[in-house]
This record gives sequence, C-alpha cells and structure tokens, in this order.
Amino acid sequence: METTAPAAKRTGGRSALVLGAVKRATEELIEEKGRERLTVPMIAERAGVNPTSIYRRWGDLPTLINEIATYRLDPARPLPETGALRDDLTGWAREIVEHYSTPVNAALLRGGASVAGERESDCLRNRRAEATIFVGRHPEAGITADQVIDHLVAPIIYRVIFLPWSLDDTTAERLVSDLFDLPSRA
Repeated sequence: METTAPAAKRTGGRSALVLGAVKRATEELIEEKGRERLTVPMIAERAGVNPTSIYRRWGDLPTLINEIATYRLDPARPLPETGALRDDLTGWAREIVEHYSTPVNAALLRGGASVAGERESDCLRNRRAEATIFVGRHPEAGITADQVIDHLVAPIIYRVIFLPWSLDDTTAERLVSDLFDLPSRA
C-alpha cells in the first residue's frame, strides 16, 4: 500500500519573494518619484507581479505604504532599558532620528503621512506603544505617553517631513531635555 506524506507547508516560498519584491519596488519608486506620483501598476511592473496580487494582499496603495513605512522601524526590536527614563528616551529618540535620517525611510514616512488620512497610522500606534512602555517603567517621573509623543516624537517627525536639514546629532538630547523641563510635569 502506497502512502503519500502530507504536503509540507511552505515557509516563505513564492509569497515571501513577492512580498519582498513589492516592498523593494515601493521603496525605490517612492525615493525616485515621490509618493504623489506612485501607482500600484508602477509598483507591480517594477516588482514583476500582477497588480491584482498587490490589491489582494494590501487592498490599496495607502495600506501598502503604511505597512512598508511601519516595518522599517521594527516594533519588535529591543528598546533601550538603562534604568533611567531620560537615558532610555534619549537612546530611543536617537534611534528614531537616525532611522529617519536615511533618505528612503524619510520618503516612506512622508508617503505614509500623506495617505494616513483620519486613521492613526501603524507607525504612530507603534511609537505610542513604545512611549507607554517607557513611562510605565518610570511612573515616578510624572511624564505621560502623550507628553512623550507630543514633545519628543512629533517634533522629530515634523522635522523629517518639513525640515529634514534641521535634524542633527543634538536633536534627541535637546528634545528630551525640553520634555523633562515641562512645567506641567509632576
């Protein structure tokens, strides 16, 4: 009696290749042409896939761009944990500044911001979750996650989008100092 083993589940395979090709094509095209001139057919052509593959996986261009912008700053990466909130936030802010100092990451952020609309982006949701972790470790500091977003993350993102030349090696330290100098802190 002849038996056949059940088919092994593919880990990666063609799906992983398609995902990688679409992400690379999107990054390249945003960097080359900008978000405003990007279309799903352009991405599909560059990636060597059918546009329906992109629509089936992501639904629309804004969702695709949001996912790519989000995956670039991995929410599962280890966060700084020095034992001092100021040092943790400074390390985290340096990481964000460094990440968005790379032109393709800045272009993806700009593209993601332009299509976010009225929904909170995955990128913001991930940064808010990280800010919550930091302040949760140090409740005695009297700083809230919203204050971290408003006074640390938002100014960095604003500079990435509108004033990229203003980001430098002192940005993280300066913004963290400003956060700790807020008069409303307990």
